[in-house]
Amino acid sequence: MKRRDFFKQTLPASVTLPALLNGFSVKAFTGASPLVRALMATDTDKVLVMIQLNGGNDGLNMVIPIEIYRDYYNARSNIAIAQNKILPLNGTSKTGLHPSMTGIQTLYNENKVAIVQAVGYDRPNFSHFRATDIWMSASDSEQVLYSGWIGRYLNLEFPNFPFGYPTAQMPDPLAIQIGSVASLASQGPSFPMGMTISDPSTFYDYLDNVNDPVPATPWGKELEYIRMIMGQTEAYGNVIRAAAAKVTSQGSYPSNNDLAQQLRIVARLVKGGLKTRVYMVSTGGFDTHSSQVDTADTTVGTHAKLMARVSDAIKCFMDDLKGLGVEDRVIGMTFSEFGRRIKSNGSYGTDHGAAAPVILFGKNIRGGIIGTNPTISSNARLNDNVPYQYDFRSIYASILRQWFCVNDADLKTVLLRDFPNIPLVINPACGATGIDDVRNDGEQLIINYPNPFVERTTITFNTKGGHTLVQVLDTMGRVIRVLTDKVYTSGTYTVTFDGYGLPLGVYYARFQNGATQQVRPMLKTR
Repeated sequence: MKRRDFFKQTLPASVTLPALLNGFSVKAFTGASPLVRALMATDTDKVLVMIQLNGGNDGLNMVIPIEIYRDYYNARSNIAIAQNKILPLNGTSKTGLHPSMTGIQTLYNENKVAIVQAVGYDRPNFSHFRATDIWMSASDSEQVLYSGWIGRYLNLEFPNFPFGYPTAQMPDPLAIQIGSVASLASQGPSFPMGMTISDPSTFYDYLDNVNDPVPATPWGKELEYIRMIMGQTEAYGNVIRAAAAKVTSQGSYPSNNDLAQQLRIVARLVKGGLKTRVYMVSTGGFDTHSSQVDTADTTVGTHAKLMARVSDAIKCFMDDLKGLGVEDRVIGMTFSEFGRRIKSNGSYGTDHGAAAPVILFGKNIRGGIIGTNPTISSNARLNDNVPYQYDFRSIYASILRQWFCVNDADLKTVLLRDFPNIPLVINPACGATGIDDVRNDGEQLIINYPNPFVERTTITFNTKGGHTLVQVLDTMGRVIRVLTDKVYTSGTYTVTFDGYGLPLGVYYARFQNGATQQVRPMLKTR
């Protein structure tokens, strides 16, 4: 067996050593490359923090559609947040936040938070494991990839990794995970691009060069190879410890909030000068099939505690970054493997669903709400899902392009095809992004008539010109028709949806015209 094959098949391209920094599950992706080429090739000091909400977060009780409150309440009366308890947001009366999210409310009102509505993808998968892989690999629903979007990006910059690293130009780890389970996001096409730290005692043994002799056998040569990787870990470990040691004072974080403590470490390493550019932290408990709320008061209970944990952690983190003088360098985003169903269940909970909002935060985020409130039928059924407006890979593409200045050719290599950019980030260094207004503030860009319809309905859409897509989705989030997918000149056009043979019920017409994306509900009746 070749050395490279042995390593590839038996170990990650890193050493597994737990808990360098207080045992928190922190994953940090760095490098001099987009999601990091941006990083070194453009000599940027920008940082992205990704917060994973493990379990599938209930987006409808996090970002609440006030303008259709009656339909929202009717669909989930046993868990709905009372309208007078919803936190208002400056500049809109249509949307509010869960009452536990005062920290995010403050940041939003300071123009440091953007909310992207209904983020998902075609044919959503409702398995925790598979859905997580889709988000980490940036694959289509029915496509299995064995590399992650961050790993592919790092591989562009460091094609020979792990051989010869660290270097003078890149002395830091390409990726760091503190915790026991390696993330698919940092898996490259051939090797994992990251380092895992999971055992403090073993880590310090490596620092002290405590090693058994290498046997003079073929397997001894493989062991030598593994120890080469361990040597990298030693050097990288020293870099991390040195960066952390430079920061002796930080802002206040709640001690009983695991996410806050992870973000505290990130702030420390950013301020300490580590060249890591993308960090991933995570917190769990979002699989709220039952007892999501207190039966006597829906504003408290399990989900309220989860929302407070996330909101408080992000607010403390942002305050700390400001106090440390590095607020300009950092943006962040939340994501979960999927959302929850529109209708609640009889156990005061919600079941696995499709699209959900993503929250982006930072001083250089374009604050506001992107997209429209999800459509909720007046008679929502148990299996009804929030139809997606924005593909999650559009968010990845937008951050790479607008924050890390990644060019279009590299974006296509990393994300495998083109995805529309959304105006999310302010970074003059990246130049003009070519993104026009997102025309979603009250303007109906897609309608249909008749509605309800029996077999056919005419869909009218208004495009500003350029690539325009009109799809029809069912209530499971699946695209069942593509009615048009081509370049138009500016104007108003019509297409016909023929629903002959399809079951009765609600369908959604999804319109995409560059950064602008909208969804229109349509009802098929007898």
